[in-house]
Amino acid sequence: MVTAPMSGVSDEAFRQMFLKYGKPDVFWTEFVSADGLFSKGRDYCLEILKFLPKERPIVAQVFGGDPLYFEKAASEIVKLGFDGIDINMGCPDSDIEKKGGGAALIKNPGLAKEIIRGAKKGAGKIPISVKTRIGYNKNQIAEWIPALLEENIAALTVHFRTRKEMSAPPAHWELAQEILKLRDRIAPETLILGNGDVKSLAEAHKLINETGLDGVMIGRGLLGNPWFFSGKSPLLSERLNAVIEHAEIFDNLHKKDIGKDGCCKQFESIKKHFHAYTKGFKGAKELREHLMKVKNTLETRKAMENFLK
Repeated sequence: MVTAPMSGVSDEAFRQMFLKYGKPDVFWTEFVSADGLFSKGRDYCLEILKFLPKERPIVAQVFGGDPLYFEKAASEIVKLGFDGIDINMGCPDSDIEKKGGGAALIKNPGLAKEIIRGAKKGAGKIPISVKTRIGYNKNQIAEWIPALLEENIAALTVHFRTRKEMSAPPAHWELAQEILKLRDRIAPETLILGNGDVKSLAEAHKLINETGLDGVMIGRGLLGNPWFFSGKSPLLSERLNAVIEHAEIFDNLHKKDIGKDGCCKQFESIKKHFHAYTKGFKGAKELREHLMKVKNTLETRKAMENFLK
């Protein structure tokens, strides 16, 4: 059971909430740019790659389209102490695709292979894995998945949708068997994980039992639910207190950015989590609207305390 690498979501504050309420088997970071580690954006990339020792095992996800940069990036990531390096070959973001990365690699298996080899060369003994989709505009499992398995990667996570489908239709979990058969024939040691629409730990276990997959990667189902991997259903008061806890952890990680007014310039980025925590109960809409206007953790605490009175 592992966390998905969600840009702007699975940051260190997010992961620390799971340390408190239910740790996954493996954490994935937000993705970073392979060439970005060697550009003006290096400090930003390194900030994303910060983690606590107790978050281990943890995998750094990297995107890009240049094998040489993947080799260099892998070498850097090894020095940072990560337990694995994952290559993003499924992100549909147009800016990433324009640079030859993400889902664009589905259309270029040759380059995808070169990138895996470059990452392996830079990583040494650290395992290399890939996260991808079942195809670009259509199901391309038969030609795309073997190209990846032939590189003997440690693990392959498959989002059971095409790039064209994005996240709209139900994920095609029924295709897991086809991928497993290819794995068993081409690279028996490669772990296969599934991804898409998993909303609970019970559902994740059910999918593993039904498909025979080695694991499940959960993305959106984790939002507002750091209890996911414990299988617990929290009380409303616990969910609302978690909003305050999440904000306080975020503040502790961004102390240097908090001004005299108690406001952090990155505070707006945490509000997507506030939104996720506050759903499905009487007064939730009004509370969310209030939380979207708060400027710092102190105001967040006051909003939650007033609601709980």
